Formats: sequence, structure tokens, C-alpha cells
Amino acid sequence: MKTLFYPAYGRLEISDRPEPAPARDEAVLRVAACGLCGSELETFKNRSPRRRPPLIMGHEFCGTVVERGRDVRGFATGEKVVGNSLVCCGQCQRCARGDTNLCARRQILGMHRDGAFAEFVTVPARGLLSWPQKLPAVAACLAEPLANGVHMVNLTRNRKPRSVLVLGAGPIGLMAQQAFQVLLSCRIDMVDLSDQRLEIALGLGARRVINPRAVDPVRVALESTGGEGFDLVVDAVGSQVTKKQSLAATRPGGAVVWIGLHEDTLAVDSYDITLAEKTIFGTYSATLGEVQQSLDLIANGSVDVTSWVRTFPLDHGVEAFQRMLEAKGSDIKAVLIP
Repeated sequence: MKTLFYPAYGRLEISDRPEPAPARDEAVLRVAACGLCGSELETFKNRSPRRRPPLIMGHEFCGTVVERGRDVRGFATGEKVVGNSLVCCGQCQRCARGDTNLCARRQILGMHRDGAFAEFVTVPARGLLSWPQKLPAVAACLAEPLANGVHMVNLTRNRKPRSVLVLGAGPIGLMAQQAFQVLLSCRIDMVDLSDQRLEIALGLGARRVINPRAVDPVRVALESTGGEGFDLVVDAVGSQVTKKQSLAATRPGGAVVWIGLHEDTLAVDSYDITLAEKTIFGTYSATLGEVQQSLDLIANGSVDVTSWVRTFPLDHGVEAFQRMLEAKGSDIKAVLIP
């Protein structure tokens, strides 16, 4: 089968690889579309050990069942499905309490096992959802990244945020923006270094956009809220700078959500957290139920996951990586079509 293969650090190539065979609880899908995630761009750019080559990456996907393991029930050959990127064990304490995205033995497709930058991929059947009729493949495959935004909403909805500041208007930032707008009716301000990305955020309903090249986003956040700060700040970048900005722009008693993974270590002023009773949420991936919720939001037209996305044939996967790494103009999100 044809794949976008990651054979070694610093290399990507279109390569023929053996077609996969399903284990007893797995299905083989003919991939219809697979999104290119920012985490995969970071992996390639920074030679991250979290995804070790040789590997087929790709974890945002939909496709058609072409073969089933002998224990698979509920999904027929020829059925169109959407896959969850996260494979949970279903048996550990975390799974038992419903935190399947935090499974002690979790695997991520395209990280711990081969993913969907290929013509075919194997997926545990318990991680599949029905693909809604009439929904294009390029939209269906993006339920997984939208689910990250839905998961953020579910983590913080008991805080009843009204004003939300999102740092980073990349794919996850734009997904978070729309999830908070649709599910909690929040007012969203967006921060990014790219005016083109900020224009897209405005088109998706942002109230205000801020470019740090022109003005300090923390100062704007404080001035626009009477010196208080926002109810909730989402850091979809994850640099030391944006993590500090997220805390500084949050009101006393407010909350911060860290999803960006750009940098790991950080020195913080802990008094600003303790004395102001600010809460920091880490967030990772989503549950299968949240992927279903995201799929429903896309299918009923509540969110727009396609107008700002570029599609590439799988043959042009290396070009897609290069363009998204350069992040020029409207190159924000790529979807590969085998």
C-alpha cells in the first residue's frame, strides 16, 4: 500500500509498505481522509522521541471497513466509520472511572502504532464511530481534533466561563474557539502572530483579535476587562511565553487550560496562582463520547472545520508537511486524501 512514511528522524517519503492485517478485535479501514496534526509537525521539526521512526503517522481519520477480525461485531464490511486516535485498554482504574483518555496503557495511532497516512489502517473496533451520511470525508476526519475543544469545555464548564481568551489561532485554537462559542456561548478573544489566522478567527465568530507584534496581549486583556482578566484562558501554543501570558491574563478565581506542547519546562510565579486562586488544567486528547459529540456538531453545521483547511493527495504528503511547517498565509491545516 502507498504511505507517507517516516523512516528516520528528519526524513519523510512516499513509500510502499505491506498492507495491515487485523487482530481479532480490529478492523482494517480503507482511509478516506486523514488530517495533519500540529503535534506531528512538532515531531518532525524537533525530532521528538514521542514518535520514534520508522513509523506511519496520522491519527485524524475516517474510512471504510474492508476487513474485520473474528471478534468484531457491529461494523460491517463496507461501512463508513470515523476512528478515535486513542486506544484505551478498558480495564485499568482510569478507564473504569471514565477517564479513558488518561488510560494507563493508552496508545495513540501514528505514535505507538502505525497510523492513517496510508491507504489502509488497522483500528480496534471499540474505537470506531459511524460516519454520518452526506458528511464529506474532509469534515468527518476532523471530529478528532474538534474533540480536543469539546474536552476542554467539559473540563471547565462547571466554572461557567463567559469570557475566554485563546492564545494561538492554529487548528486546535480555532477548534477550542468554536467549541466554547457553541457549547457555552462564550465571548472569545483570539491571540496570534499571523494576521491571516486572526482573520479566520474573526470569520468564525471571535469578538476581538490581538496580534502580539503590535500590542501586548496581557495589557489588552486587562484593559478590556477593567483590570480583572478573563474567566478562562486557553494556551494552544505551549511556549514558556504563552504559559506565563495565560496566567497573567486570567482573573482572580479564573482558570487556565494548557493544551499546547511547544515547550516543557517553565518557571512560574506561584504566588499569582495561590493568592489569586487561579486553577490550571492540563488537557490531553478526548474520550470516544466527546469524539461522537464533535461529529454531531460538524454534521449539524454548528461548527466550521473545513473552510480554512487545505487538502492534498497522499502523494503530496511531503509537500503538505513542508507547507504547514512554514505556516505562511492561509496554510493552517492540511488533510491528506489517499
